[in-house]
Formats: sequence, C-alpha cells, structure tokens
Amino acid sequence: MANITIENVSMKFELDDSEVTALTGINLKLNDGDFVSIIGPSGCGKSTLIDIIAGLKKPSQGKVLVENKEVTKPGSDFGIVFQDYSLFPWMSAYENLYFAIEHTNKKLSKEEIKRKSKKYLDTVGLSKFADKFPRTLSGGMRQRLAIARMFAIKPKAFLMDEPFGALDALNKVYMQDLLVYLWTRGDKRETTLYVTHDVDEALFFSDRIVVMTPSPGRIKEIINVDFPRPRCRVDIAKSAEYMSLRSKLISLLHDEMLESIAEQEKHLRDLK
Repeated sequence: MANITIENVSMKFELDDSEVTALTGINLKLNDGDFVSIIGPSGCGKSTLIDIIAGLKKPSQGKVLVENKEVTKPGSDFGIVFQDYSLFPWMSAYENLYFAIEHTNKKLSKEEIKRKSKKYLDTVGLSKFADKFPRTLSGGMRQRLAIARMFAIKPKAFLMDEPFGALDALNKVYMQDLLVYLWTRGDKRETTLYVTHDVDEALFFSDRIVVMTPSPGRIKEIINVDFPRPRCRVDIAKSAEYMSLRSKLISLLHDEMLESIAEQEKHLRDLK
C-alpha cells in the first residue's frame, strides 16, 4: 500500500537520428489503495509510463515518488505483471513463486517460503501444476501464476500492463474476477496502476480512469468511477451511470483515434 506521485514526467527517445517525444507533462497522484486504469490509443506512452514508474526507464524530465521517495531504479516496491507473463522458463510454477518470495522477503525462513508458495499456488488453482514449467501451461494458467507471484511478494503497489490482453474472452473474464477477488479480500488494498485498451475492463476495475492522447502522450481527462465495491459486473452493466461512462470513454477514445490518424496523414504528406 502506497501513495504514488508522478510529477511533470516527460520522455523523449532518439530514433533514426531524430528525437521522438513519447510522453509530455504527466502529472498524476495515486492515493493509498487506489485502483487507477490508463486507457488510450496504441503508441501513446502507456507502457513507457509503467516502465518509468517501475524504475526501468529514467524520464527525460520530472520524477516519480513512492511515499515521497524518488524512484531511481527498479526495486521491491512494485509487483509488475506484463502481457507476456515474464516468468522464468527454466523454473517450475512452484520454483517461480519460491524464488520471487525468497528474494523479496529476506527475513522469511525456508519453511515459511515453502508454505507461502504452496498457499498462493492453491489460491489461483495451480496446486496440481506446481511441478510444471511455464511452456507446458496455457496462457491463462501462466497469467494466474504471474498474478500469484505479484500478490505473494507483498509489494507496496501493483503495476499491470495489459495483463489479460492476449487471453480469450472466457479466460479474460475469469482472470478479471480472480484479480478483483485477490485485491479485495484483505483488510488493505494495494495501490494499482493498470494499463488496458478495454473500456469495460477499466470500468469494472477502477476508481479512476486516465484517458491519454495520441503520441506525444499526455493526460486528456480523468474520469471518476463511483460504483460501490464489491462490484457485480452484471449489475453495474445494467445501470444508466455505467452506460453513460462507457459512452463517454468510447467517444473520447474515438476522438483521439481520429486525431491520431490525421496526425499520421499530415506526417506522410510532409515526407513527400
């Protein structure tokens, strides 16, 4: 659980002897226990922002603070789940969990690490697959393992970059429900920043939704989502408020898509 502050973050890259601005002037505050989703066109810098917050990339300008301490390198403050699972392929499901817990909880005994590893495998329904390697698991199972690892290491906050984007519809709904179950079952909820392209997913998860513009990415609008928790996706989807928010998000994203296409066409004309 943590407060995260993003202060005036911009990011520029060198590409083919030219400078590309990926992000510009990002200011955002996540309070303790917030679930905030980021949604926007492809290439608007959503994943780059996740990398900066995690300390994997250094911003060209600005800074990220966790509990008022600046992030300058990767560390144990964050549990991260990417779309590509990010599991160690040479380790079994059990070993992936054991390794993560062992290296982020130095004070735990071997027996405690074993117990915790087995507990989280059981929580996500993978006890029978403890000895299996990631390549032998389905996409949904691998992502369940990645989610279990994230919760098991007890970080201050979660960073999730389209973790369910590659799953089929049924597995996606199952994983969404599993994530909500794990996130809400304790006394305290981890601060979470979640990147998605899915409007319904953002509405189901979020306290706030950050809508990004096309590259260079900036925050266009922040939308509050006030549905009470726990949430039933069927019930909230029937509400007038849900339909209104959904329509607003789709409209905002459609406007940004048209703007992005216009910018690309202008760039192509300038090259001629």
